[in-house]
Amino acid sequence: MKLNLTNTAFALIFTSLLAGCSSLPPAPAVASSDDYNYLIGPGDNLNVVVWRNPELSMVIPVRPDGKITTPLVEDLPASGKDPSSLAREIEKALEKYIRDPVVTVIVTGFVGPYSEQVRVLGEAAKPQTLPYKQKMSLLDVMIAVGGMTDFADGNRATLLRTSEGGKQYRVRLKDLVKAGDVSANAEVKPGDVLIIPQSWF
Repeated sequence: MKLNLTNTAFALIFTSLLAGCSSLPPAPAVASSDDYNYLIGPGDNLNVVVWRNPELSMVIPVRPDGKITTPLVEDLPASGKDPSSLAREIEKALEKYIRDPVVTVIVTGFVGPYSEQVRVLGEAAKPQTLPYKQKMSLLDVMIAVGGMTDFADGNRATLLRTSEGGKQYRVRLKDLVKAGDVSANAEVKPGDVLIIPQSWF
């Protein structure tokens, strides 16, 4: 009797999980915005060019605390800013030392701020964090993580959208990756979390 109760409870939990997943709306096919600007994050490499001042120009990393240090400018916050805004701030800081500085900031290594990185959890072949790229899709994400494990239940995967307050969407990764159904593809947004569950059987 106890065994039957356990089996019944398991069946109820499994059914409710499947129902919960199927009740989620499908992920919108288009999610990117045309006005998206790349934001600098810790780990990015920046080529800072000061016109007519080669001694002040160099490639520098953004530190884990999100700041940079260049000649004559120490501990300037860079994370979360676009390259043009950061260039204007460096110009302002250099005005104390040189006349009419003209600065260009070029991002040469892309990581982005943590809040904009795309995370892949669960039964991915290589679960990891990916830098967001404009028009990035689920197919791009799956190629980057090497697909799914043999134990993945790809059609029960969910996309958690932090930019929409944690709203969840249903995605069909098995149809996309295994069957090549491009109708299952969808764009991701900065900060998305892709969760791939394990198959129950």
